[in-house]
Amino acid sequence: MPIPQLDSPAKAATAVSGRTPAVIRLLVLATFVVILNETIMINAIPRLMGALHITEQTAQWLTTAFMLTMAAVIPITGWFLQRVSTRHAYATAMGLFLLGTALAIVAPSFGVLLAARVIQASGTAVMMPLLMTTLMQVVPTGERGRVMGNVSLAISVAPAMGPAVSGVILQFGSWRLLFAVVLPIAALITWGGMKQLKNVGEPELGTIDWASVVTAAAGFGGLVYGLSRFEGGDIPVAVSIVAAGLVAIGVFVARQLSLQKLGVPLLDLRTLRHRTYTVALILMSVAFMAMLGSMILLPLYLQNVRGLTALETGLLVMPGGLAMGLLGPTVGRLFDRFGGRVLVIPGAIGITLSLAGFTQITMTMPFWQLLGLHALLMVSLAAAFTPVFTLGLGAVPPPLYSHASSILSTLQQVAAAIGTALVITVMSARADALKAEGVTQTLALLGGMRLAFIIGAALSVAVIVTALLLPARVDSPSPHGSPAPDDGPAPQDSTDELEPVSR
Repeated sequence: MPIPQLDSPAKAATAVSGRTPAVIRLLVLATFVVILNETIMINAIPRLMGALHITEQTAQWLTTAFMLTMAAVIPITGWFLQRVSTRHAYATAMGLFLLGTALAIVAPSFGVLLAARVIQASGTAVMMPLLMTTLMQVVPTGERGRVMGNVSLAISVAPAMGPAVSGVILQFGSWRLLFAVVLPIAALITWGGMKQLKNVGEPELGTIDWASVVTAAAGFGGLVYGLSRFEGGDIPVAVSIVAAGLVAIGVFVARQLSLQKLGVPLLDLRTLRHRTYTVALILMSVAFMAMLGSMILLPLYLQNVRGLTALETGLLVMPGGLAMGLLGPTVGRLFDRFGGRVLVIPGAIGITLSLAGFTQITMTMPFWQLLGLHALLMVSLAAAFTPVFTLGLGAVPPPLYSHASSILSTLQQVAAAIGTALVITVMSARADALKAEGVTQTLALLGGMRLAFIIGAALSVAVIVTALLLPARVDSPSPHGSPAPDDGPAPQDSTDELEPVSR
């Protein structure tokens, strides 16, 4: 029996109409597991401080290093995914993740555990763009909203669920149990994926531009690292590192514009010429800042002001995360039927309303109100993310899918770092000012959190404005795109003859 063509959108419509293709289900499951680990260490910091005899700032590096590695590696994945088969990319991503997880279980010191997190993050950085790129290749246009709704479970809900999951696991053992639970699950998913996964598209031959690799890693990695230093209050050093990162990103962009004339950029910036894609990037970045900012502030409020345990905090925010994931497929089906504007605009308004509600937090605000505001934020983000991802990636031609998904994933990490740095800096500065005026430490911290939420609510207005600029739908672009003549040839279209191949 011949193997069906999983990678031709026209033929996939017949094969998988009304269903999510098997290749996407496998990649979503794998992506959920690897992204979950980005935030799973947050609740383990007190345990790590005692077990490894380290300070809180040092322990925070286990999360910071994960984000930094993602930001440094993801820009390279656009090139990588065009050069290797789907199975090869999947094996690389999951192999690195398994290696890092196994090393973390037996890590005898903080240095080894940090290295394990970096290895884990390297695999995660490949998995995210691989999922998005494959989806755009195998799912017909009319069903992308529904399938992207399922994908939102992995991309958006996993980091939101990380602290809750770790809070539960830590009730039963040490921090090593976090990795010991994940390892067999990830191994089983890897085995199942390698057994069933078929290749999508034909890899292309080509050399890598190492100058682009170095400047991308230094630029995006440096930017995320510099932003993370704001949390420690070392403002002058943080500003210097951020400035150096921005300079490196500028050099990287100039290098890509030069390489585009030869048709061999590491990260093809011609994706940004598509207005809908660029608008979607802006909306996604601001919305992600809002989500990550609330993820940082709300647990701090619940634990440091209201006195809840890590487990109680995780259970309180879990309903919002679950609602976000469960609504993903429904949002996707509504997008396929009605388009994006009827979802994105109400979602953007809901984000602003929920953050405005959080500005009213007090020492005695009922927990049901906090749960409701958090659920409103998560549901609103679900209504916005699925259409934005689908509209944005659908606006670029197929040869640019891998580059578009890499840029999208990179900006998610940068937005997360900016959101975290912003809320921590604003909160700390306001709290210090209030304490200098004689306010008690708890009330000063509460005042700092309220101001941080006010800043977040003000920024979220940009989400509403940007949502108004998005179309309801996008027409499928020409398979080969239309780069300007002086930009050189477009990347080779890897979707013209897409027979699954065994490699």
